[in-house]
Amino acid sequence: QNDLAVQKKKIEEVETWLKTHIFQRQPKQGGSILLLTGPPGCGKTATLQILARDLGLQVQEWTNPLSLDFTKEDLRNMFGHDSNFHTFPSQAQAALFQDFLLRANKYNKLQMLGESSENDKKLILVEDIPNQFYRDPGSLHEILRSFVHRSRCPLVFIISDNFSGDSNQRSLFPAEIVEELCIFNISFKPVAPTNMMKVLNRIAAAEASMNSLDRTSLELLCRGCSGDIRSAINSLQFSSTKDCSLEKEFWLKKKKSSTMKCEEAGVSKVRKKSKCDTSEDQEIQAIGGKDASIFLFHALGKIIYCKREAVSEAECPQLPAHLSEHHRHTLLIQPEDIVEKSHMSGSMFNLYLHQNYVDFFSDIDDVVRASEYLSTADVLCSNWSTRLVMESYSSSVATRGVIHSNTSRAFAHQQGGLGFRPLHKPQWFLINKKYQENCLAAKSLFSSFCLPPECLQTELLPYLAMLANPMRNQAQIAFIQDVGRLPLKRHFGR
Repeated sequence: QNDLAVQKKKIEEVETWLKTHIFQRQPKQGGSILLLTGPPGCGKTATLQILARDLGLQVQEWTNPLSLDFTKEDLRNMFGHDSNFHTFPSQAQAALFQDFLLRANKYNKLQMLGESSENDKKLILVEDIPNQFYRDPGSLHEILRSFVHRSRCPLVFIISDNFSGDSNQRSLFPAEIVEELCIFNISFKPVAPTNMMKVLNRIAAAEASMNSLDRTSLELLCRGCSGDIRSAINSLQFSSTKDCSLEKEFWLKKKKSSTMKCEEAGVSKVRKKSKCDTSEDQEIQAIGGKDASIFLFHALGKIIYCKREAVSEAECPQLPAHLSEHHRHTLLIQPEDIVEKSHMSGSMFNLYLHQNYVDFFSDIDDVVRASEYLSTADVLCSNWSTRLVMESYSSSVATRGVIHSNTSRAFAHQQGGLGFRPLHKPQWFLINKKYQENCLAAKSLFSSFCLPPECLQTELLPYLAMLANPMRNQAQIAFIQDVGRLPLKRHFGR
């Protein structure tokens, strides 16, 4: 456990859960499910394997079966003119998965000679989830329901988040299923650079025969791996091979440039650090380095809190008197880079920004100006034929417009005095969902009118709402009252 680069609190959480659900479970208690989530390479599987070994648990892991290899002769026999296609020997992955869970639950471990019979505690691990469940999560939910009622051992799922932070967890394990089956979720964070440095130093010391990199190179390598320790160890191994002259030259060049830039940065220590960081981030990543990604709400926070760096008057060009109100300190971020690293489309990022920006303004005139910039950004994306080209311009206008408009955060020493504010997903999602549902309902309830749903709701139903026609059923009357009349007392929450 001491060798893991994972936060101690997370290791304790997993250990406590395993002890509770394996050693302290009641005889007739059903199986329980644990969900480990987090970015790739943050130590989820390693933590589970080490804890299972420490607690003396047997891990039964599901791996997706590979399709059988056929020779050309087999294929020719199968797909000949007279062949019968039903002889193809395959079975659905979902059925195999269900069968695996049944067998893993039903049979104990074989007791070898000299082993005590007490040590038959086990858990089932699923990291490689069958593809069919992504297309049809309902079939997975049915299997899990029967597992929870009949099982005698816990089941652990490990799911890695993708770049945009919108992980598969949401489609496979929606909130209602998590609640119904009492699934416990432990979310891991990316490995901190300090922990990663300790691990890499320890590996370099243990493998004394390796052509080890020096400290500066290791720091650059840590920064390039975005909290993925698996990627960092692979990069270290690659960089330390004897014949890797290309990588050696790269490290030397990169180190020289970083030390030169740090020396040039001068002034204060804080300043020196920030300059080095920004210049490094813009350079090419090391071989094996990962694309840096930022989770959506973290990216939004960087835009909305818009941290700045104080610059002396000598370095900063002064604006003429009539433009002095637009004077701002230098931003510590590049808004375009932030949007790109969030791995979201420009218009979707604007949607989240529009939902959340108001809470961070303290002056109504600033809100007016920011909303004008957001409106302009919306107009840039309004034409469907040029939307793909204009999206990056649109997000640039929206992000920079919101940042520039916020005068309470114009200078490094000003923080607006608002403190932390929670961020919300756009209300547009709910409204769009309601719109889709209304279209389907209108189509089915008023099929006799032979009109498209939009015409029904905007042209016909407002008239029907004015007429007292007794020939309608209750469902039609309720729908007309909901859609056909303008609601006078309905206000949206935000």
